[in-house]
Amino acid sequence: MTDDLALARRLMDLATRAGAAEADVLMVDATSNAVGVSDRMLEEAERAEGRDIGLRVIAEIPGGGRGQASVAGSDLRDEALVEMAERAVTMARAAPDDPYCGLADRAHLSALRDADALDLIDRETPPGPAEMEALALRIEDAALAVEGVVKVEQASVSWSREHLVMVLSNGFEGGYSRSSASYGVSAIAGEGLGRERDYAVESRRHAVDLPSPEEVGRRAGERTVARLGPKRPPAGSFPVVIDERVSSSMIGHVLSAINGMAISRGASWLAEAMDQRILPAGFDIVEEPQIVRGRASRPFDAEGLPSSRRALVEDGVLRTWILDLATARKLGLESTGNARRGLGGPPAPGVTNVRVTQGETDAAGLCREIGTGLYVTSFIGSSINPTTGAYSRGASGFWIEGGEIAYPVNEITLAGSLPEVIKSIVPGNDADLQRAAAVPSLLVEGLTVGA
Repeated sequence: MTDDLALARRLMDLATRAGAAEADVLMVDATSNAVGVSDRMLEEAERAEGRDIGLRVIAEIPGGGRGQASVAGSDLRDEALVEMAERAVTMARAAPDDPYCGLADRAHLSALRDADALDLIDRETPPGPAEMEALALRIEDAALAVEGVVKVEQASVSWSREHLVMVLSNGFEGGYSRSSASYGVSAIAGEGLGRERDYAVESRRHAVDLPSPEEVGRRAGERTVARLGPKRPPAGSFPVVIDERVSSSMIGHVLSAINGMAISRGASWLAEAMDQRILPAGFDIVEEPQIVRGRASRPFDAEGLPSSRRALVEDGVLRTWILDLATARKLGLESTGNARRGLGGPPAPGVTNVRVTQGETDAAGLCREIGTGLYVTSFIGSSINPTTGAYSRGASGFWIEGGEIAYPVNEITLAGSLPEVIKSIVPGNDADLQRAAAVPSLLVEGLTVGA
């Protein structure tokens, strides 16, 4: 990808000549293929290729101060790059003063400039369209083989590869490649108004790590059939087990509340919780950006700062915010190396791979513990007050009686206060470590079930 680096350097040079005080360039070279089948017929086949470049500039503005602006494009001709650099500088000079924008000090930049040790790129020859179609048909057949499944909406196989290059005016240059292979299927069971739908999706950095097409199809079929004949559960306050498929959303609410953007704006229900116990004793939330073949692994962040393992919550106690340079400056702190960035905008804080403490039993064991309550397998929408943590969300799953599944339920609402609910979390031991957010099934108290 030498050409990508040369183009990024060229755009950086043009931005400097146009008057940028500081600048960074992100270039992404991506290829993807996807195939979908339904009724044993090819329904869609897509291939996409793109080379896109994004530029952020910081420039002095009239009257003092500095403004920033971002532009992006896919026209890589030199005259287009010249226009992009000039436009970005003009926009930055017209932007409002932003005292917190700026690149990292050279002394703080990551020494690691590639991701070879993380093994994020599958170097095997990618499957061709015919092979992908055959895999999708195997997924569909496996789902249809489950008794009660009447149709597969679509079974799909996708593959992608991308290379990223970053060049910053503070001297940082780095880049890495990553790939992704995925299987997905959505199945339907039942007839008429009694139809139910569910799905299964698996994604890995390396295709060889995927479960078999048959396993993915069977899993979707069994989940769908289990949803047939839903009933209304009783209303009231009951313990709730959240399946590992969707439990990451509960931890995601915590991560959103400790994100530097929310904290710096004063719009977080955890704004005053630093160094306080927000989760049960013994419960950790750890970010691990450098897991080998990890779904969200990376060697450095979007500002060229090193990525490293970090305890966000330790023994139930909140230990840090999730910060990029700008939010750290607003709060008088140091960046935690959590900057993320798209091609057309400035960096913002975000997490990579997240791991949480696991317990001693799986979802079935947690259901036995509660005796009577709700087992949630999917969520629908959400309403969360960012400053108080008031929580309301649609859900579906199963009603539990005597520690066992009694019947499926859907179109129900869960409501409660997140600051109180998360203090009751009991983790299971069934986290899927192949996911970016590896969160096990969770048992929580304090939620009200409404039909």
